[in-house]
Amino acid sequence: MKKVLVLGLSKSGTAAAKFLKKHGYDVYLTESKSVEPEAELINLGIHVETGGHSLGFVEGAEFAVTSPGIPPHSIIIELLRLKNIPVISEIELAFKMCKTPFVAITGTNGKTTTTALTAHIFEKKFKAKACGNIGQPPCELADDMLDYFICEMSSYQIAMSPTLTPFISVWTNFTPDHIDWHQGIENYFAAKAKIFKSPQAPKFSVLNACDSRLKDFPAEGKVFYFGERKSGNSCYVKNDEFIYENEGVVEFVMPVSDCPLVGVHNYQNVECAIICAKLAGIENDIIRDAIKEFKSPPHRLEYVADLGKTAFYNDSKATNPEAALVAIKSFVNKDVVLIAGGRDKNTTLKEFCDEVKKHIKTVILIGEAADRFEKNLSAAGFANTLRAENLYDAIDKAIHLKPDVVLLSPACASFDMFKSYEERGNVFKDYVLSKS
Repeated sequence: MKKVLVLGLSKSGTAAAKFLKKHGYDVYLTESKSVEPEAELINLGIHVETGGHSLGFVEGAEFAVTSPGIPPHSIIIELLRLKNIPVISEIELAFKMCKTPFVAITGTNGKTTTTALTAHIFEKKFKAKACGNIGQPPCELADDMLDYFICEMSSYQIAMSPTLTPFISVWTNFTPDHIDWHQGIENYFAAKAKIFKSPQAPKFSVLNACDSRLKDFPAEGKVFYFGERKSGNSCYVKNDEFIYENEGVVEFVMPVSDCPLVGVHNYQNVECAIICAKLAGIENDIIRDAIKEFKSPPHRLEYVADLGKTAFYNDSKATNPEAALVAIKSFVNKDVVLIAGGRDKNTTLKEFCDEVKKHIKTVILIGEAADRFEKNLSAAGFANTLRAENLYDAIDKAIHLKPDVVLLSPACASFDMFKSYEERGNVFKDYVLSKS
């Protein structure tokens, strides 16, 4: 029986361990933290150690499957390299062990919504599932005889997937992130680029034509663009229509007004999903109906309800100013009240203030960051700010103003008032719905 090492008691590590055991491997699972493993792992005969990585677990392993949170320069990864033990991701393991084609979706922002929407459309015609960073680990689905994996992939997972060759590779955008993990921005870019280039080139590459690093990136396979028309293979918005082109042949897929998602960034997510669906042979009527009934993932510019003429949106996932900018820019020619604030990350607020001046009528500030945000907004020439004692008070004040839109996009972490951005978003939704 071949010995395999699994690093980490994460969701993906646990799925990989169970999958490998099912397929006849002698599985050793090692976790650095002192945590209690689930009883099922022990009952299955999987060897588990916690609180550190021992040489006894490492020695003799044919290969190792790592969790995405373990950086490539960590001591355990370096040890495995010294011993010439290959290290792969759980996604790579699923790819090696089954024949299901991957639609691999990566990017700094937008990949979760794009993955969820793409999977939602594919499920109308195929046996397909969202997986990876969203939904289940692929190894939990690898024996289900799926037609497609719709897989959200972080740069961590791509970096540890040396042979993964997707059917379609999607790159939503590129901005600096995870620099410490990758030890440099160019390493971060190179990690994502792997699944667009030989020897891992996909059949189709889908790139953001509006992104300065991606619009001229030499991806391989047949290349499609979204965001604006580029070459004869694109999906874009023109005259309130989502338009798809393949070899210059134009199709009008659906009116933008029928799309439940708002904002240019969400239209780009829709364009990605349309391209993937068309490349898989899904008909326009199926695509249209699926998009019309789609609901955005929680806390990402999520529509909550209308109270009178006011629409409420929950964007609690925007835990820094850069993330909040996407939502702030999403409402054109609307009277918008923005609820912002929380635990300050002390990043620059210049662009945040500039975009607030262009798009927001009133800002209601809460939490520990309120003083600095108000000072920066005032210095930028924006004076229409209010203070609220808490999120409930902010919602009440916003309702009283009767705007077109109330947007919770805090630009801050939640930990001064809430356990997580999810709790903050749920409190917002519950209180708004209690008013209806």
